[in-house]
Amino acid sequence: MHCKLIGVPLQDGASQLGCEMGPSALRTAGLEAALKELGHDVTDLGNVGPAGLPDIRHPNAAVRRLPQIVAWTELLTELAYRESAEGVPIFLGGDHAVSAGTVAGMARRAGELGRPLFVLWLDAHTDFHSLDTTQSGNLHGVPVAYFTGRKGFEGYFPALSHPVDPSRVCMIGIRSVDPAERAALKGSDVTVHDMRVIDEHGVAALLRSFIQKVEAARGLLHVSLDVDFLDPDAAPAVGTTVPGGATFREAHLVMEMLHDSGLVTSLDLVELNPFLDERGRTAKLLVDLTASLMGRKVMDRPTRSY
Repeated sequence: MHCKLIGVPLQDGASQLGCEMGPSALRTAGLEAALKELGHDVTDLGNVGPAGLPDIRHPNAAVRRLPQIVAWTELLTELAYRESAEGVPIFLGGDHAVSAGTVAGMARRAGELGRPLFVLWLDAHTDFHSLDTTQSGNLHGVPVAYFTGRKGFEGYFPALSHPVDPSRVCMIGIRSVDPAERAALKGSDVTVHDMRVIDEHGVAALLRSFIQKVEAARGLLHVSLDVDFLDPDAAPAVGTTVPGGATFREAHLVMEMLHDSGLVTSLDLVELNPFLDERGRTAKLLVDLTASLMGRKVMDRPTRSY
């Protein structure tokens, strides 16, 4: 498989500085070497960044750094579309605003292939705010609402060529949802599996059901992995820690099942804040999880010392 590493040093969507160092941390933690050890061809395209900013403002005074996020979204939409023509793009974030562009670009690619795009959203948060409903103003909380075509982005964010059908979005690991997001989700077809559902049914059963749905539709699958999907005891390097997340074992199981499916066509690794890490612990875990997604088995995992 040809893996394309694309650094996205975006931190404009978050309130805490540090995510712009995420791509460097993932590279330092050995992502390229781990993929090559599994037999994949790897091309590192370096870091990207927008050339200019649009002159736009929103009536919601809470909205922060809208011109920057719009410029990043335009860039990443085109980049995801172009680089997915051949190979598997792996986007090294950066905060979760990255996904507004990466998913939009992958949806365009899938649409031109005549196939549906499915999105697996591994996160503590649903990121289903619109520009009107966000109270924090942090735009890493809006990408799912945007790429599923929710109202409120017209005239600000780029027009979507291929909105993702909400019924093709599956969220796993959710445990922090604002009231406005909860209300919007009730009126949508997004599948939301919070941590209670995982505790009751197990992550394997939930993921297997979604994989079967993707297979039946001959879909492409984009995986968006936020560090806070994981329990902060396992992955402390994130500015939005929420206790009670996925365990080390659950996360690796998810990745191994995704590899076995053969469906994943693109990947986001987001919200890694190395400034908050412990001797690279979280960055190394993300590298190990990516390796599991790309073929490393449980018996092949390296022994770590910190």
